[in-house]
Amino acid sequence: MKNIHRYIEHTSLLPTITAAQVEQLVEEAVEKQFIGVCVPPFWIKKARRDLGKADVRLVAPIGFPLGYQMTETKITEIQKAIDEGANELDVVMNISAFKSGMPWVKIEFAKCATLIHAHDCLMKVIIETAYLNEEEIKNACQLCKDAGTDFVKTSTGFAPSGARVAHIRLMRSILPSSVGIKASGGIKTYEQAVALIEAGADRIGTSSGLTIVVSKNSMQDED
Repeated sequence: MKNIHRYIEHTSLLPTITAAQVEQLVEEAVEKQFIGVCVPPFWIKKARRDLGKADVRLVAPIGFPLGYQMTETKITEIQKAIDEGANELDVVMNISAFKSGMPWVKIEFAKCATLIHAHDCLMKVIIETAYLNEEEIKNACQLCKDAGTDFVKTSTGFAPSGARVAHIRLMRSILPSSVGIKASGGIKTYEQAVALIEAGADRIGTSSGLTIVVSKNSMQDED
């Protein structure tokens, strides 16, 4: 796959991430022409300065990693991240409210989407597929679609498991082409990334972007 680098959001959300590691992540994203770079909210302002005018999207996680913050807290996080330079927001769904059958989930999506789209930014919703059965994945995707989200994302990377091909196919069967899918969580190899893209993923969130690109290049050299 010639352009796999344009699917990759180069990511590090480790609790121990340092300023030097943020700089390195940004440098790698620019050098490899990845579609985006994803860093903790605390480092968004620095990442924006380091990116400058590079054609790399800056992604901020919101309500990370558990999603059960109050909506007002997520709204504040979103506004702060946008003010500091983020142009894509990955919002963790309130899985606790979702599993309780509360309508608040859709209301929260809509409130977040209104703010994000008012700033011409993109909204991704992390539904955390590891905690959902197939019917719940379908319902979560439907809520995201109805609320006007731009992407639905599989995982935070902090749950017991991450992106699975079967889940991507299921999500793609529910979501229209106008709603993208971001596969994330446990994606370590070029083969995994390609399989997820072929199943319907439009973005790959991974901390192994360099490994994936190097592996692709090595395979091409062998050919």
